[in-house]
Amino acid sequence: MPNEPTEHPAWQLTTDLDGFLDRAEEFLHSEPALHTVLLGVTETLRVRGPRTYGDGAPLFGTYADADGAVRGAFVQTPPRRIALGPVAPEAAEALARQLAEATPDLPGVASEQATAEAFARAWETCTGAVVALGRRQRLYRLGTLTPPGPAPAGRARVATAADRGLLARWHEEFGEAVGERSVMEPGVWADSRIAYGGATLWEDPEGTPVALAGATRRIAGQVRVTPVYTPAAFRGRGYGGAATVAVTRAALDAGASEVLLFTDLANPTSNGLYRRIGYRPVGDFAQWEFGGRGGAGIGPRAVGQ
Repeated sequence: MPNEPTEHPAWQLTTDLDGFLDRAEEFLHSEPALHTVLLGVTETLRVRGPRTYGDGAPLFGTYADADGAVRGAFVQTPPRRIALGPVAPEAAEALARQLAEATPDLPGVASEQATAEAFARAWETCTGAVVALGRRQRLYRLGTLTPPGPAPAGRARVATAADRGLLARWHEEFGEAVGERSVMEPGVWADSRIAYGGATLWEDPEGTPVALAGATRRIAGQVRVTPVYTPAAFRGRGYGGAATVAVTRAALDAGASEVLLFTDLANPTSNGLYRRIGYRPVGDFAQWEFGGRGGAGIGPRAVGQ
């Protein structure tokens, strides 16, 4: 794929991050919550380089209406699934047809649920691949922070370089717990979060870390809480909720106008917890996994940025 955009009646593809942002940034910022993943991934690529997520060149795309105004966008960091912003079904179908030729080994799609299904069904038709609905998620936005009481004993602290091994291990364990592999090598992920204070640990009164809550860099005024993880031995004591409250409050104190998070719809416990803390639903998202053409199996899923 050349660095110069390739023309298409609706979609324009490029491997040039700066060119993509020049074209799409205003659109992405117009509805930052719905494009939180795209904003987070492109910011990480901008800060840490194009090979942050793997050896393949990232691919970007924009969708324009008849007047040339951008109405949709996507990012794909090989070999991971495409992260597609919400678009009309016909736009999702057009992109699937185009990418079936450009990136025939695409492993899946993640988007708002209707957009994701439209793309997946079109991919199935175009390629003959097996497609399967994977993880279903709900995006939440903070309303009013309402910490549940009483808080567990202990305190929150921002992770430092001394915690690198712990962060890497817990990030890998988190992926195993939700049945997904990380989009980054665990040590690289730990380094990226330590660099800007993007991981908060909850410690018990003895100083033992018992839970993790991460946060993305602030972009377009928003911060997204991810991941939230409590090792099995420490669950059921409120540590994950306390860490989430701490990282949410820190984001607000640092100037975030919106704080977001995704939950797994298959986990009613976490959905209930975040509602009690003050998070309110924005919309539902879905991940679809693509197998090989002619019936090859579905591959492993990847934890989002």
